[in-house]
Amino acid sequence: MPDKKDYYEVLGVTKDASEKDIKSAYRKLAMKYHPDRSDASDAEERFKEISEAYAVLSDPEKRQKYDQFGHAGISGQYSQEDIFRGVNFEDLLRGFGFGGGESIFDMFFGGSRGRGPARGRDLRYDVNLTLEQAASGLEMTIDVPRTETCSTCSGSGAKPGTSPVVCSACRGTGQMTRAQNTPFGQIVASTTCNKCKGRGQIITSPCSDCAGTGRARKTRKINIKIPAGVEDGQHLKLRGQGDAASMGGEAGDLYVVINVMPHPRFQRQDSDLFIEMPISITQAALGAELEVPTLNGRARIRVPAGTQTGSVFRLRGKGMPRLQGLGSGDLHVKVRVKTPSALTERQRQLMEALAAEFGEKKRPSSEKEKSIIDKIVDEVKSAVQ
Repeated sequence: MPDKKDYYEVLGVTKDASEKDIKSAYRKLAMKYHPDRSDASDAEERFKEISEAYAVLSDPEKRQKYDQFGHAGISGQYSQEDIFRGVNFEDLLRGFGFGGGESIFDMFFGGSRGRGPARGRDLRYDVNLTLEQAASGLEMTIDVPRTETCSTCSGSGAKPGTSPVVCSACRGTGQMTRAQNTPFGQIVASTTCNKCKGRGQIITSPCSDCAGTGRARKTRKINIKIPAGVEDGQHLKLRGQGDAASMGGEAGDLYVVINVMPHPRFQRQDSDLFIEMPISITQAALGAELEVPTLNGRARIRVPAGTQTGSVFRLRGKGMPRLQGLGSGDLHVKVRVKTPSALTERQRQLMEALAAEFGEKKRPSSEKEKSIIDKIVDEVKSAVQ
């Protein structure tokens, strides 16, 4: 996935391009890079690239997943054949003088869809983790519904004691070919055999357990290991753990997609964590030692006297572990000075005295009030010293 180009860039369109713009861009590039027309050394690869980009961006569902998750949203949910399913390349390329949809599949799957066993479907399984679980990593067992090779007929689709017979229509190739004369010469096109559906064989006595498909639906328990430091949206690829293929083909892959749930206190950015801590006015003014939560217990920070609201203190190595054991990020503690409310009479007098000392409030006029305030100020000064 990382080495794939952006699909919009491949077609030369913007992300808000209309369906008509995408179709027009594809036809123009297909005419330029189709291997039947272009002499460029990379023509086939370029044609594969633009065809895949069009197959995704022309489908509203696939385009939405690509816009949200990038290439991971496509390869994690669709097999290569699924990406192209439903796209009528023959109509798109009609009149260009070269083959249509079948030639696209020839390039991607090493021949026509009816030739040889198709690969099994890739599967996606979502796992929800807390931030603490993502930090520590864990091993778990998941139940994955998937298609497996039928144990009764060993995948042949035939009733035990019987065998499939060679298709008389395609003689076991799974394909029907036809020649078509065009102004550019004769074009030979291959299509899937309608009689055997590309299998090359006919099952006269189907297996009762799988109804002749050679596959059965089962739920399989699979053990997975999620590494410490995994991020939201990342996935694990388990090769061969997807759906089984028909006719002995390669099984698909299983993509385990990680969803890290929001934490009530911590915010995450890459391997760093952020938390906001309230402190009192006196703690901010006089300084204090605070105890702050981390993902692995508690830690202490020293808040110096005169700390302002919004100040940030960093605890090195107290963030999330980095993948591949490359240390840990930092924990950033942002302090917020909390204004007291619902003061007692004594607290109100102290605050008024402090305000007067700082010149924020006029001094009282009566000797009695002055005496009370002076006494409180002396107490405050004594506490500060």
